[in-house]
Amino acid sequence: MQQDPLTAFKFAIEIGGVIQAGFTECSGLTLQWDIFKYKEGGVNNYEHQLPNRVKAAKITLKHGTFVSPELWRWCTQGMYDGNVNYVNLSIVMYGGGWHETKRWNLERAYPIQWKGPSLKADSKQVAIETLVIAFHGLDLEENA
Repeated sequence: MQQDPLTAFKFAIEIGGVIQAGFTECSGLTLQWDIFKYKEGGVNNYEHQLPNRVKAAKITLKHGTFVSPELWRWCTQGMYDGNVNYVNLSIVMYGGGWHETKRWNLERAYPIQWKGPSLKADSKQVAIETLVIAFHGLDLEENA
């Protein structure tokens, strides 16, 4: 049976089982091997490329405005007092009728940057805030 591709325009961030905010953009859902290059003596036509460590990219979320005071507190808490507040969170993607289709679970996530909107009196653009999150592990659940 052929399935249509999933749409990528309905998603939200969930912390502790509670949806904290919907976002207009999410990028950086990436896991990648670091490659160790090894030049073996006598082998002149290629380099060995060996897997080293897996590294996770940073997640960038963009939204019109933050709607959750809990999310704002989590974002700013460690930045003001120097204590990193790790949480396990999920980025949840929804299909038609707001049925959950995929869930990316981020382990030991913490905010590393918040950027406020650009404000311009003659602009008709939506004011966009940006949140950048680092994390230590990523797991995927598919519900489609």
